[in-house]
Amino acid sequence: MQSRIREATEARGFSETRLLTHWEDIVGAQTAGMSRPIKVSYAKGGFGATLTLLTTGAFAPMVQSEVPKIRERVNAVYGYNAISRIHVTQTAPTGFSEGRVAFSMPKQDHRLVITEDAAEEAKSMSEGAQDAGLRRALEKFASTFLSRQSTQTKEDK
Repeated sequence: MQSRIREATEARGFSETRLLTHWEDIVGAQTAGMSRPIKVSYAKGGFGATLTLLTTGAFAPMVQSEVPKIRERVNAVYGYNAISRIHVTQTAPTGFSEGRVAFSMPKQDHRLVITEDAAEEAKSMSEGAQDAGLRRALEKFASTFLSRQSTQTKEDK
């Protein structure tokens, strides 16, 4: 079975099958959720290969901004600077191989829990505002800000 897998991957230029099988481990969950490696093209002489990545149009700018990091991590898999260029190809989310390539961002819970301490401190900070609407807006902003600060401080420790 190993030889058949190697034949199939080498037909697309992947001498390192880990690039396909461990894509998420190589580039990270967020980047892997936005892109898939589809081909490695070698220039004459075997140096300076081009890795072609498939992504949807919406994710293309984000993937393009990650190209230097992707190239560094992919070359670490090869053990030398095998990939000199990365070409980002855009497609419709279900148009490639009848939807076999799924693009989805990792689900994350972004709900922020406002702590009681933050709510009280925010209320005291906004007491000087004369307008009730402005006071509520300032209180909401301050409580969100203070809760994020305390969450980030906990994560840094």
